[in-house]
Amino acid sequence: MKKHYYLGLNAKLRHGWRHLLARGRQSDLEALSSYLGQKYGGKAVLTKNGRSALAMALKAYFTRGDGIIVNGFTCYAVIEAVRAAGLVPIYADINRETLNYDAETLNKLWAGPAAASSPTPAGAGVPQAASPAHADATQATPIISGIIIQNTLGNPVDIKAVERFAGKHGLMIIEDLAHCAGIKYADGREAGTIGAASVLSFGKDKSIDTISGGAVVLRYPCKTTIRAPKKLPKMSDRIRGRIYPLIAGAVRGLSYVHLGGLCMRVALKLHLVEKSADNKLELDKTLTPAEAKLALRQLKALNTSGEAPLREFYLVDDRALVLDKLKRAGYHFAGFWYETPIAPERYYKKADFDESKCPVAAEVARQIINFPTYYTRSDLAEARKIVQKHLTYGGKNAR
Repeated sequence: MKKHYYLGLNAKLRHGWRHLLARGRQSDLEALSSYLGQKYGGKAVLTKNGRSALAMALKAYFTRGDGIIVNGFTCYAVIEAVRAAGLVPIYADINRETLNYDAETLNKLWAGPAAASSPTPAGAGVPQAASPAHADATQATPIISGIIIQNTLGNPVDIKAVERFAGKHGLMIIEDLAHCAGIKYADGREAGTIGAASVLSFGKDKSIDTISGGAVVLRYPCKTTIRAPKKLPKMSDRIRGRIYPLIAGAVRGLSYVHLGGLCMRVALKLHLVEKSADNKLELDKTLTPAEAKLALRQLKALNTSGEAPLREFYLVDDRALVLDKLKRAGYHFAGFWYETPIAPERYYKKADFDESKCPVAAEVARQIINFPTYYTRSDLAEARKIVQKHLTYGGKNAR
């Protein structure tokens, strides 16, 4: 077996034992809430997962039927949260160098089609800043009132350009830190300190990874009362969170002898694991004390130099071939982000995503490979050599 296989497997198993044996108390929940409030300058509310935190932030500041600009290359959890808040996602195309929208794509989005009255599908709305009334969430042309900053894979947006755009059109900014806790923008400000609220996800392979859990930090006065959830997730959810990393390690080990897929299917059938995208949005649930303890430890250890992206990404000419070559070299890169513009693929149709309006996002989704978080940079040296032979673009965080 290749040494790269052992390195990734050992990292997975160490991660698994830390989660299985973690213990926490009520005081850990309080400590995490206090730390987040101080770090990001607002009132922190702890949640079951990131999508619940995002839905809570959106409910706090927007009116039902409002349109919210989201990155056209993202996870379905974001779309689910927007819709759960009674809002309409407005997809903005991306720049292939950063995987984020930029000033050009935002301005094109705002201009919209010449005939603003023509019907468009929900989720692909047309901005109408001049309209005096809010549309219902099912109407085709909602008022755009907010914008979610994602900083995809830890690549920062041009924050000055986004702030100018938001200020010009009266949009409220929400920062989603799932990919980018700890990074800094070009002007030196840390992600999570801009706009009305900051949302964190502590899910699998995120910047802060406790398998599940999330938080929102509210900085502006809320339109509605936000109550901190007190209920813990169901016992079955808590058990799955505990054992998932070890099962993932076992699946990784068995993948080398072509049994990993079978192992994962059995684990899913027995409800021993749950796919990240299937984690339910529940606004009345909080994270566990053990997750809070793990999250606080990782937050305090964040590298805030601005030089630590969540994942390196590359665009290649034949992704299936490259993934096969990586696998034969001992690298198992299944589960890269994102194989469709709104991922995972099984939820793509529900996103009502119009690829003709976001052609760059659609192209990137067909070509992208990004490296997992459980390898060190030196471990990935041979993987980079393999990818370089098929490269159409290497992202700014690919060094």
